[in-house]
Amino acid sequence: MTELFTMFITAVLINNVILSQFLGMCPFMGVSKKASSAIGMGVAVIFVIVVASIVTYGIYYLVLDPLGITYMDLLTFILVIASLVQLTEMIIKKSSPALYRSLGVYLPLITTNCVVLNVALENIKQGYNFVEMLTYSIAIPVGFTLVLYIFATIRERLDAAKTPAAFKGNPIALIVAGIMAIAFSGLAGLV
Repeated sequence: MTELFTMFITAVLINNVILSQFLGMCPFMGVSKKASSAIGMGVAVIFVIVVASIVTYGIYYLVLDPLGITYMDLLTFILVIASLVQLTEMIIKKSSPALYRSLGVYLPLITTNCVVLNVALENIKQGYNFVEMLTYSIAIPVGFTLVLYIFATIRERLDAAKTPAAFKGNPIALIVAGIMAIAFSGLAGLV
């Protein structure tokens, strides 16, 4: 149990996919202008990553590995992820049209979000058992959502602040992202 907790904390805070691996930067910069959009995107990413990880893990160990075609993992995982994102998009469009409009083009970009594919491939590469895979697959998008939400709240405050014209928009956002990366790297001694 301690190992799973350590894995969870490490994936959320210390080896955060955005701030230490720089994966998922497109939704990080695009959806982080409002906290509500950040939470909506985070929940969608959590759903897609967890379900995609379970499905790809099962396909790999129940189909690809027994048939000796593990080299097909990348193509298979991409197809599974694309299908799940389409399903998620339809669910959000039906259940919350306002959130669907606020996420805009960034919702279909989950398909090409390298975080989703990275988690599916890492689960296989690291040789995780099912519980470890599930822990890792929940921790990564939780960390993604946490950083996305923190960044969105900071950007909302920056929009209201007197920022020099040269730094308005993405320049100050990138500076804040760099400072956040430094701050989160300070947590490395936590575990």
